[in-house]
Amino acid sequence: MAQGGMQKTTARVMTALLYTEQETMTAADLCERLSISTGAVSTAIKQLAQSGMVERVPAPGSRREHYRFPKGVWAQLFSQQNVMLKIMKDAAQEGLDALSGDSVTAERLHEMQDFYGYMEQEMPALIERWRERAEDRT
Repeated sequence: MAQGGMQKTTARVMTALLYTEQETMTAADLCERLSISTGAVSTAIKQLAQSGMVERVPAPGSRREHYRFPKGVWAQLFSQQNVMLKIMKDAAQEGLDALSGDSVTAERLHEMQDFYGYMEQEMPALIERWRERAEDRT
């Protein structure tokens, strides 16, 4: 995950939450498991929570905050990609609007617009099929 651009500590926290057999983990659990500071865990949790990859959950009888992956997180993350797909498609259109006539640049921008437009159109159906498949498995 760090290879994909995620900060190393954030990737380690995510991996610990992903591979734990516990339902939830506290910041103290993560500090102990990973041998990192509370500040590092706090920063990583904030980053993961902002992206929706980790959620805080109440734990009866505990005053500490507990964290876990939300159910359906992977499909939710991909659903959020539709915003970026639209931004990229629109950026290509803006570039095309600024050009006059055919050119190599216009050809590239048309390909970009076609690709992102196609992905934007297909992604919701793909995610829906995944959700249906996931429901069938449970």
